[in-house]
Amino acid sequence: MTATPAQPHSPAQPHSPSVPRAPHALRDTLTLLALPLVAALALPAAFAGGGTRRWFGGRAESQRAEAQAAKDAAAAAFYELDTAQRDLRISIETITAVDDSPAARRAVSDFEALGRRIDEASSQYINAVDAHDLDRDDLEASVAARARTELTAAKDELGRVKQDLDRFADGLGPLLGKAETQLARLAPAVERARQGLLAASNALDAVRQSGLTADDLAARLAALGPELTKLNQGAGAHGVPQTLERAERVARAAEAVRVEAERLPEKAAEIDHRLVSLRTRAQALTTRAGQVEPVLSELRRRFAAACWQDLQQVPDQAVENVRQAELKLTEARAARDAQRWPDATALLSTVRALLNSTDESVSAAGDRLRRLNAVQKDPQQEIDRTRFAIRDAQRLAMSGRNTPDPRHARPLDESVARLERAIGTLEGRHPDYWHFLTETEAVRQSVARVVGQIRDERGAGPH
Repeated sequence: MTATPAQPHSPAQPHSPSVPRAPHALRDTLTLLALPLVAALALPAAFAGGGTRRWFGGRAESQRAEAQAAKDAAAAAFYELDTAQRDLRISIETITAVDDSPAARRAVSDFEALGRRIDEASSQYINAVDAHDLDRDDLEASVAARARTELTAAKDELGRVKQDLDRFADGLGPLLGKAETQLARLAPAVERARQGLLAASNALDAVRQSGLTADDLAARLAALGPELTKLNQGAGAHGVPQTLERAERVARAAEAVRVEAERLPEKAAEIDHRLVSLRTRAQALTTRAGQVEPVLSELRRRFAAACWQDLQQVPDQAVENVRQAELKLTEARAARDAQRWPDATALLSTVRALLNSTDESVSAAGDRLRRLNAVQKDPQQEIDRTRFAIRDAQRLAMSGRNTPDPRHARPLDESVARLERAIGTLEGRHPDYWHFLTETEAVRQSVARVVGQIRDERGAGPH
């Protein structure tokens, strides 16, 4: 409002219940900044009463009393509107401190438009008060009646603007609630970030006392220093949403450092255990690799070349893999001693992969000899196993049908033919038993795919 008359005779009206209220701390601060200029003016001295006046009876005094009542009612309406505007200004300040969304900007614009209407209604009221001295001794009845009319009109306009202000305040509820929620979250979020940094620092100190340097964790914690400085500067410097986001990010980062710091002794012990375990495994594989050559000798002596040619490089490759694994173990030990934990972990993973590969190839030689011995002694067992798989699939394909689906029948027929051809390779003086085994395995895999297809199709159909 542009001006404020002095206090009216009647007691101050209560705050409008429909006006959203901001938190007390923020309200007190913002009120000092947002007090309108209306308090700068005082109501005319006519409000004070006092003095002497000649009393004229009759109609003039009746009109004067009615005009004075209208003046008091207008003053009360003015005060009520002024109070509501100031309260609502605090709410708008609360929203703009937190929210820069289109809805918040629109609320500010609408409030400014309402402010212009309030100024106009206030000017109408003040002009009406200034235009008529109701304490004049010679106040005419017509002048008093005109004053009553103008003051009543000013009061009514103030009331209409107050109603619009109340409706606007009611519509601010969601925005104000969101803003107050964020403000309520701000202090706890900043405190959590500070406590998180303190906990991470304490955990790091404890780790260092155990003899671990944890330089990478220390560097990560130090990188959070500038963020803590910005948190300490407050939301006034960086904005409420940005400060909330920064506090949550710092809290997460500090928690990650704390957790890793507390787990570091366990991690070091785990790496020590893996170093010992993998070195023992490498030594055992060295022994096993030395047993591959006698297996290959027996394969060469008893079976066709096609049964063992792909295993010729296993002994040399096993020796090389174990040598590489031992070199990587030495590097991993150096990384662990230097407390370069990521490097040590990566090197140990490489060692494990090398030893797994070596284990598989060394085992393959012995497994090959075992399987070839079995099929040489009794190939019928492998044949029967494969034929059973084919027949089982054929029964499934015919279940509920007079004729099989060509999509299922064709691969099953091909599997039968392929099995017969594999059986034929067993004839002769030096059968290729390995080819026979790989073919029967391939036939069973093909049959299994058909069975899976049939089951999927029937499972997807109506039940």
